[in-house]
Amino acid sequence: MGEEQLKEMVFDMAKRAKIASKDLIILSSHTKNEVLKRVAQKLREKKEELKKINEKDVNQAIIQGHTKAFIDRLTLTDKIIEGMAKGLEEVAMLPDPVGEVVKMWKRPNGLWVGKMRIPLGVIAMIYESRPNVTIDAAGLCFKSGNAVILRGGKEALNSNVALGEIFRETLKEFNISEDVVQVVPTPDRKLMEYMLELEEYIDLVIPRGGEGLIRFVTEKARMPVIKHYKGVCHVYIDEEADIKKAKEIAINAKCQRPGVCNAMETLLVHKNIAEKILPSLGEEYKKFGVELRGCPETLKYIPWAKPATEEDWYAEYLDLILAIKVVEDIDSAIEHISKYGSNHTEAIVTENYSKAMKFLKEVDASVVLVNASTRFNDGGELGLGAEIGISTTKMHAYGPMGLEELTTTKFIVFGDGQIRT
Repeated sequence: MGEEQLKEMVFDMAKRAKIASKDLIILSSHTKNEVLKRVAQKLREKKEELKKINEKDVNQAIIQGHTKAFIDRLTLTDKIIEGMAKGLEEVAMLPDPVGEVVKMWKRPNGLWVGKMRIPLGVIAMIYESRPNVTIDAAGLCFKSGNAVILRGGKEALNSNVALGEIFRETLKEFNISEDVVQVVPTPDRKLMEYMLELEEYIDLVIPRGGEGLIRFVTEKARMPVIKHYKGVCHVYIDEEADIKKAKEIAINAKCQRPGVCNAMETLLVHKNIAEKILPSLGEEYKKFGVELRGCPETLKYIPWAKPATEEDWYAEYLDLILAIKVVEDIDSAIEHISKYGSNHTEAIVTENYSKAMKFLKEVDASVVLVNASTRFNDGGELGLGAEIGISTTKMHAYGPMGLEELTTTKFIVFGDGQIRT
């Protein structure tokens, strides 16, 4: 497809999305919820068909030599499809934020001033490899009154188009414009560049993927960007940690699903507990096939680990690889996180209340946990239903973006004939 055709295609998609977004504002909560429940039903009905289509993407990715973790993110299993369906049903049960008056106060002149939630308008979602994002993003944007243009990675193109069509078919059944949800049908990078120039029609862009994608979108976009940046997530095991809790959390955070952004990438261990926990923890990691890369002190307790380099502390592996560092104290742990972390997810394991509160207060991340796995930084796990991504941008939204985070507020004023003098 030529450049002019690409420009025309994306311009047409954005223009139609803008027009459709106006119609969304007047939809009732009941209608929106019924649409979401119907899409969930269709996902279950078309499960086998979806898996066959997804198999084409998976097989191609295997031929191209992608990692096991990448293939895991790409694959639509029964569990993933059911998770998408349940996620939509959970979103349907959540309160509709559109039109909610979140604050109201009375001025001395008798005016009542308030703030009302409204949709953002048209959202462009740019993401890589995980086709379930197609449904999560479409569902959340629809419920929050936003039109969405979905541009997934080329590796998941067949899957994304199929999932998008299920949503669009359902919109048509309810006499709602299909332009509310659009999937970009080509992986051409030039089209993405053209889309990022359309600030007149697209109100916000959310990139979700690798560091290269985030930087590309941030540099090219003329509209606001909410970054879903890389997840260099840490677990700090304090000297006053419960050993059993610490082991279970450290294993879960790395091994339960290593190819996702909230998986732990670096384990920090207080020097006074290192001898008690690292040898046995190392053996547990070995059972899961985790490659360990440790500081000199770590290598004393896990001699088979590889020596860690400076690059390892910055790394988002998204794989069964883990960096381990023994630290002097909680201040050293916080300092390490401040230098190498990505403002995504950080956790402390400790039985000391004061240290837990210190960690919560001083660590800058979208979600900070005490005595729990980093894997809980997820919209569904935190009670938001599905999520459109985990924002590491502090403006407007920080952390998992659910329905409320996909709205803004406008001022509303009630008067009784007041004029300004």
